[in-house]
Amino acid sequence: MLLHPTSLPGNRNHGDLGAEASRFVDFIANCGFSVWQTLPLGPTHEDGSPYQCLSVHAGNPEMISLADLVTRGWLDEAGDDTDTHACLVRAKAGFDSRAEEADRDALLDFRLRHAFWLDDYTLYQAIRRDHQDAPWYTWPEQLRDRDSVAITAFRETHADDIEQACFEQFLFFTQWHALRDYARERGIALFGDIPIFVAHDSADVWAQRELFFIDASGGLDVVSGVPPDYFSKTGQRWGNPLYRWERIAADDFHWWLERFRSQLELFDIIRLDHFRGFEKYWEIPARAKTAIKGRWVEGPGAALFERLAEEFGDLPLVAENLGLITPEVEALRRKLALPGMEILQFAFDSGPDNPYLPHNHEQQAVVYTGTHDNDTSLGWYKGLDEADRQVVDEYLGLPSEPMPWPLIRAALASVAELAILPMQDILALGSEHRMNIPGTAADNWKWRFDWAQAEPDLADRMRHLVQLYGRAGH
Repeated sequence: MLLHPTSLPGNRNHGDLGAEASRFVDFIANCGFSVWQTLPLGPTHEDGSPYQCLSVHAGNPEMISLADLVTRGWLDEAGDDTDTHACLVRAKAGFDSRAEEADRDALLDFRLRHAFWLDDYTLYQAIRRDHQDAPWYTWPEQLRDRDSVAITAFRETHADDIEQACFEQFLFFTQWHALRDYARERGIALFGDIPIFVAHDSADVWAQRELFFIDASGGLDVVSGVPPDYFSKTGQRWGNPLYRWERIAADDFHWWLERFRSQLELFDIIRLDHFRGFEKYWEIPARAKTAIKGRWVEGPGAALFERLAEEFGDLPLVAENLGLITPEVEALRRKLALPGMEILQFAFDSGPDNPYLPHNHEQQAVVYTGTHDNDTSLGWYKGLDEADRQVVDEYLGLPSEPMPWPLIRAALASVAELAILPMQDILALGSEHRMNIPGTAADNWKWRFDWAQAEPDLADRMRHLVQLYGRAGH
């Protein structure tokens, strides 16, 4: 099941890692499912995109359950307070005055184990907050360029803010691990997502500028994106800085090893977003307003993954191989023995050889009705013209069930080793419940569901289908 934690119900303006997350784990288990897929968990910018985070390691403090902090006795009743940071500041004061020794030891242990990213991140967050959340490349030059004297002085005068940022990460990781343990007890694996690129305004780029194509003032000459495709006629200009892969390789891919180390602590399975960028990536002049005038540039290829395998052994990875996929990209994926993605909404527009049609699927794959970037399956189906709907209906056997159930059945019946269903499809919701429209910046990532949208027998219905198609217990 695919659902980002911010889409969980609750009395705040976004979901969190508290009781509703545990209830969702119960729901997944009752449906007979064994995997919960989320989007990236990092702290976001104002647009809320989990694919443009302030850190590749940190968790989003907005997801911290305030109710849990009340239960622990560190926070007075939070009520409907929507200012998460203010509540977390009060929670730290409560922790400092009332926490038991075991909790203080746990915080110290967290700080030591995560120092490889936490020191830079907490400093970055404190400076950013002190400058009204302005991006690092607009900070005063000495802080922008990490002058040692200026950094030391800032640490001394803003020690409380740095400690606050550390405390918030301790809370996030503590709550996530509790949720992961609960999921494991119910037989649920957690499936995460690593975006290939990093936000320009992020702790990672600020701290290790030499690994990116960044000029002396923090600006960009080239940025990331993808050429025109299914989602956009002008392509997508993501705007992320691009890696200096030669420097990263010369450092034995240390930056990527650290990135995987923190994500493997959070997840059992990981999706590699934009896998094709590891073979070749689309380089766009920063001055260009769209992604049309870009060019393909060689990525690290298999060398990165060979180094990861040396460090971690066999990794539970899934390659997001969507968009303009060349034979070279598929050859790399197969060489690495990574399952790719099969999206049923893409299956019906080009005849019987379309690789997304179920009869063309292979076992080493993950099949989706749709992803967070797609319309809901019901919305997609209603948006087709009559001729295209007829093609879908005929392929699916002229089903009597309403959409999206025939597409859900097709996903479950696929030979692909894993089937992922978005929560919107399980709830049979329309286009107004879409999570994201690629290439747009406004009004995305806000969708939430309500338990009232779930029919009383929904879990039983899903469990029956999981068993019917031989997916129970996998």
